[in-house]
Amino acid sequence: MLNKDALLERTSNGLNVFKHYLSGQWRVGRNFLNPLYEDRKASCNIYYDRRSLSYKMKDFGNDTYSGDCFDIVGKIKGLDCNNPKDFIEILKTINRDLSLGLSDDESFDVSVSMSTSKPKKQAENTPVPTPKKIKPYSINQQTFSARETDFWRQYGILPETLKAYKVFSLREFKSENNDGKPFTFYSTDNEPLFGYQGKRHIKIYRPFSEIRFLYGGLLPDNYCFGLEQLPSKGDTLFITGGEKDVLSLSSKGFHAICFNSETSNIPPNIIKKLSYRFKHIILLYDTDKTGLESSLKHTQQFADLGVKRLVLPLAGTKQEKDISDYFKLGNTRENFTQLFIEFLDNLYSETMAILKPCEVDFNHPPIQSEMLISINDVPLGTQGNLLGITGGEGTGKSNYVGSLISGTIRNAVFSIDTLGTTIYPNKDNKAVLLYDTEQSEIQLYKNISGILKRGKLENMPACFKAYCLTSMSRKERMQAIVQSMDKFYYQFSGIQMVVIDGIADLVRCANDEAESVGVIDELYRLAGIYKTCIVCVLHFIPNGLKLRGHLGSELQRKAAAILSVEKDEPPQISVIKALKVRDGSPLDVPLVQFSWDKELQMHAYLGEKPKEEKEKRKETELTGVARTIFGKQRHCTYVDLCEQIQSLLDVKERTAKSYIKFMREKEIILRDTPNATYFIIGSI
Repeated sequence: MLNKDALLERTSNGLNVFKHYLSGQWRVGRNFLNPLYEDRKASCNIYYDRRSLSYKMKDFGNDTYSGDCFDIVGKIKGLDCNNPKDFIEILKTINRDLSLGLSDDESFDVSVSMSTSKPKKQAENTPVPTPKKIKPYSINQQTFSARETDFWRQYGILPETLKAYKVFSLREFKSENNDGKPFTFYSTDNEPLFGYQGKRHIKIYRPFSEIRFLYGGLLPDNYCFGLEQLPSKGDTLFITGGEKDVLSLSSKGFHAICFNSETSNIPPNIIKKLSYRFKHIILLYDTDKTGLESSLKHTQQFADLGVKRLVLPLAGTKQEKDISDYFKLGNTRENFTQLFIEFLDNLYSETMAILKPCEVDFNHPPIQSEMLISINDVPLGTQGNLLGITGGEGTGKSNYVGSLISGTIRNAVFSIDTLGTTIYPNKDNKAVLLYDTEQSEIQLYKNISGILKRGKLENMPACFKAYCLTSMSRKERMQAIVQSMDKFYYQFSGIQMVVIDGIADLVRCANDEAESVGVIDELYRLAGIYKTCIVCVLHFIPNGLKLRGHLGSELQRKAAAILSVEKDEPPQISVIKALKVRDGSPLDVPLVQFSWDKELQMHAYLGEKPKEEKEKRKETELTGVARTIFGKQRHCTYVDLCEQIQSLLDVKERTAKSYIKFMREKEIILRDTPNATYFIIGSI
């Protein structure tokens, strides 16, 4: 049967698997170059693990290639050893490639197959890998001399930076070479001695000596200088070629780390973790051949994590190749910041080119949008914006919308009844488009007859186009609107107004957030492109000053104004209420009345409701708002109350503050005590 234990028995505890898949002359227990990638330092080892009683591989240069024979085959074949399906495929692959003859036709328990093998008698004379040697060392620290301080200062590195990164001046350093022979290095004026102190190791830096770098103690597998000094989150992280570069950047206020060298294998797990903490991870290696090749290689390796590289404008010589040299040459933090900005300009060149026309030039104000619809000089419908009209069934929405169309297509010579709304005439005969998604073709024809009658027109103007879209699918309706608007925009040299009677029928569900946002965004985009006002009729019953559903909320957020058509007392009268106006308070817009006139055989304007009615409405609406807010909490600060009103009613801060003032005057809300900073609900 094919399972893990059976396979290990047939392959000398996995050793034969390594021999099959790893080419080259390597020996158990000896370091060798990993043949699976371009390895330049022999730091890979095959050894016998006494715990699992199987052979394993350890790559000190790249830990992703460490594991047992199943992990390595999975790595080679692009399979996940921890995934049951992939693990079965790994077993089958080894069985097939090594011609082991194990049957894979029978079903077997994956959990058993993936589990650790049961202990067996330890193989005799099995080589055990030599543990990594800890180099004994001792140091004698001293205070930085003036000459040593000047050495660091030429690169912009300050004493406080050296202290933060545990960089010391050493009088002497004692250790042993690989053969166990002791040696000692002493600091002199011409050959200073510095130490980068770690938890269990020290890295020695001798900038003017033939042997520049040495190590003492146990250097970690994934050596990373500067990792502990990083903030929890930041904007940009630079990965440099050496410790001096990290210190130089840190002294200028930038975040930086380095690994053991530019040619070291960077652990993917470290980069992945850092990518969550920093917006940009930038490779800032030397500008010599080795640095450029290494940075390009690592950029390609970590492209999926967004790692980029920045090449310094340096010659690449020994005296002019890294960021430390860049600052030594007299460049400042501002120079490097400008260099990084140019890097971002190049990175985002396409986006910035597209964004440039959208930039607001304060010295050249944009052309003011022409006002098309208003009540008492309060702008409701303007070019490039949406106007929402909502209300329940039978409230008179369609008749009110018809009056807006009549006012738009009318001859400017005649004055007509537009139900208390000021509508600017279509002097240039631009297109006026009506898309009905709810009513039958017969009913739409009757509505158009009423529109022409109100506009005192005998025939339908050529610029007025009306369409019944009930027979189309929802997707086809939106496509038809988009394409016909484009056609008529060029045919009539512009579009004066568009009415969509029933925008809820453009989406499958008015409570689908993604669809609602998509359709409103598209309509808002079209209004801007064609410099027209799109009137969106939404057959919802509003809840106070706010529309219900995701579609209603999104329309209320994007529209320049929202009007609600509601039945009044007596029910024969309809009232137009403003739920939102972009500039000002909707509660300050007069309540406009209209009803059916038997003599005229159409709805007629009845004037505005008394001021007392407007105040009563304001008090009623804000009382409902107060009950909503204080239904969740007993006390509320002024700031919190202001923010909640803004959120609930989608109004600006100044409007919310005026509402709080009104609520206090009407004792809808009260202070907890005369001097308290908290409000409570009044006796309502």
